[in-house]
Amino acid sequence: MRHLPADVGEKILDEVEALAQEPDPSRHVKKLKGGGSTPFYSLRVGTYRAILNIYDDVLLLVVVEVGHRSKVYRKF
Repeated sequence: MRHLPADVGEKILDEVEALAQEPDPSRHVKKLKGGGSTPFYSLRVGTYRAILNIYDDVLLLVVVEVGHRSKVYRKF
């Protein structure tokens, strides 16, 4: 996150916090193909994406990667 512009980082944090307050956060993100037993999801924030896991049993959001949409999907 420290490699991102400050305003983008703040906006991503705000979006993740808002997502954590949702009763069903998986409705507001895009499920990525693959991922095995714990699927990855993509949260869109402008031209940036936050790649995360959602664990429903305890409503835990784990942000795995944040980056520009042109590069962030290459690792997944």
